Amino acid sequence: MRNPFRPLLVLALLATALHAQTPPEQTRLLRFPATNGSQIVFSYAGQLYTVGMDGGTARRLTDAPGWAVFPRFSADGKQLAFTGQYDGNTEVYVMPSDGGTPRRVSYTALNARDDLGDRMGPNNIVFGWKNKANEIAFRSRWRDSNDFNGQLYTVGLDGDVPQQLPVPRGGFLSFSPDDTKMAYNRIFREFRTWKRYKGGMADDVWIIDLKTGALENITNHPAQDIIPLWAPNGRIYFLSERDGHMNLYSYDLATKKTAQHTAFKDYDVKFPSLGQGGIVFEQAGCIWHFDLKTAKARQVPITVKEDMAVARGGATNVARFVASVNPSPDGKRAAVV
Repeated sequence: MRNPFRPLLVLALLATALHAQTPPEQTRLLRFPATNGSQIVFSYAGQLYTVGMDGGTARRLTDAPGWAVFPRFSADGKQLAFTGQYDGNTEVYVMPSDGGTPRRVSYTALNARDDLGDRMGPNNIVFGWKNKANEIAFRSRWRDSNDFNGQLYTVGLDGDVPQQLPVPRGGFLSFSPDDTKMAYNRIFREFRTWKRYKGGMADDVWIIDLKTGALENITNHPAQDIIPLWAPNGRIYFLSERDGHMNLYSYDLATKKTAQHTAFKDYDVKFPSLGQGGIVFEQAGCIWHFDLKTAKARQVPITVKEDMAVARGGATNVARFVASVNPSPDGKRAAVV
């Protein structure tokens, strides 16, 4: 006699097998990644998390009352600089790369336009470190909160007065392996949401000799070319919108030729960072790793498991946020700004 439960058993086994092959749900909206070759640190829900190069469940590093964003590893990978809001201001902090007590190293004035949603981005963004010295490079806009000029500075770990780099203004930067030169954007538009902009404020990647002051434009393209990363393999990687989407490119210093390395057609590559052996970047809310040797990019599967207390509901006194109240004609409803 034919077993009437056999089809159901087969379906159950098939469903179990398919479930076993299905990767766990990945967390999205992972931002501003950095790597030291053995771990990846990124920002999620305004805080920093760390995970291994193969991905997995991330571990939380910070618990600031405000943002903790733009982590960057030191050249030896042992220290982590980032932009944090522990004391009200948005400032530069440093901590051990595997976690520890953050230490503030910059002290600047408040800035009226200091928001991740602002077209200029937050104040005191950490860009990276020098390769031969424990100095952190960052952009500050403390001189004038409403202009388009961000000044570039370096600061040591002793929290001494930051030293301005010898350029009047600038965007993202990266030092040559011997720290004698710097690749950078002379203006900054990395937080703008305009697509395919080719006007007079479109960025190019420039190299400046920090000893002689000599300048060289290595992109010279109508499209946006932003966030240079000076790799030890003789290439400067950067993002460009020249194919209609923001993708990863590189400029060979020896041959002076430009090559394209990613070809995403849906969502842009955003905020790449150079580390030991590779580049990490965000794309479609996920973290990707680009291997410098193989020139291949792979998505890193990452899951964040937290209680997400900040997302819990509850009553909040919004009196200080109310700008105006307009009742409806029947008095039963009101529009509140």
